[in-house]
Amino acid sequence: MVHPRHNAPLSDTALRVKALESLLVEKGLVDPRALDAVIDAYENKIGPHNGARVVARAWTDSAYKRRLLEDATAAIAELGYTGVQGEDMVVVENTPEVHNMVVCTLCSCYPWPTLGLPPNWYKSAPYRSRAVIDPRGVLHEFGVAVPDTTEVRVWDSNAELRYLVLPLRPEGTEEMTEDELAGLVTRDSMIGTGLPKTRSVGGSAKAESQRRRK
Repeated sequence: MVHPRHNAPLSDTALRVKALESLLVEKGLVDPRALDAVIDAYENKIGPHNGARVVARAWTDSAYKRRLLEDATAAIAELGYTGVQGEDMVVVENTPEVHNMVVCTLCSCYPWPTLGLPPNWYKSAPYRSRAVIDPRGVLHEFGVAVPDTTEVRVWDSNAELRYLVLPLRPEGTEEMTEDELAGLVTRDSMIGTGLPKTRSVGGSAKAESQRRRK
């Protein structure tokens, strides 16, 4: 869910970048196919499905989870996810007592190797400011109800350090495989503005898992 107030118009900088891109393509200095290839890489090859595999592995492998929380950069690299914008990572774990949310108040620092390109709302001024001032209100706008007894912690990414949220594993998924669990992990749940899926089409996650085994 994306609340309208987080879909602010493009900034002057973003508009200038788009204008510059169009000019470079028009003059033949940049191949639009190369740009498409880069975009495709971050949307389809380097994207949230990578982070989902990290989360699913942590849900099913306690030793890996321990390594992930102690040295996220190295543990994520074990699965082959490294690169620009992901050199230094920290993973913060959601628990019944604590819900974590990530923001970049200065710009839009984001872990590209695990989550791909940041969504527009993550870069918007309303999200960047209100996530710190009124995190519970922002979560409510995204449809996430956090109990009053649960602390909300906001982590501010920067050029040197980027954060990834390890969401709570949904109940009733004990029989699911790692691949199946990865399918429940959403991009927003790894930012902290959403939760993992709890049900598959046609029934509960557990029922879907059992159906696949028949």
